Amino acid sequence: MKQNVSAAMLEMTNIFGGDLHQINHAMKVYAFARIIGQAQGLDEYQQYILDLASILHDIGIPRALQVHGSAAGNFQEQEGPSVSDQILNGLEEDGEVMETVRFLIAHHHTYTNIVSPLHQILVEADFLVNLDEGNMGRLQAASVRDNIFKTSMGIQLLTRMFLNEEKESAQ
Repeated sequence: MKQNVSAAMLEMTNIFGGDLHQINHAMKVYAFARIIGQAQGLDEYQQYILDLASILHDIGIPRALQVHGSAAGNFQEQEGPSVSDQILNGLEEDGEVMETVRFLIAHHHTYTNIVSPLHQILVEADFLVNLDEGNMGRLQAASVRDNIFKTSMGIQLLTRMFLNEEKESAQ
């Protein structure tokens, strides 16, 4: 399993073709997803699926740009699953892993009706990175925390990173 995570990372870097922003974004989401997943007590199999999904969550961006002229979230969700299928087929993943990773990629920008712990964790990990990369303010971070975040580790990370009042008063 660990070898497939590394192989998926390599394929992701290949597909993003030197786009360091996208590669770094995927790696940061992967790191936060691991931290939250471990805090939530995911078993090894669930964590493995989450690892693959977090690495590949934005893999549809190049195709979305090519097909739709936009990397908007809905186009990422639309194009990403088929790109992930190519990667996971090459890694000889089983149907259940592929189906779950495919679902997570197809719903990582869907914030209503979050249907599983893996979905929740991926959404939270992606938000942590997007809040930083988008230079979003305290009001948006508080809203995301109150309306979307559910895991205790995700809430702790968001609060410490974006809503830490001690940090704010020191600046």
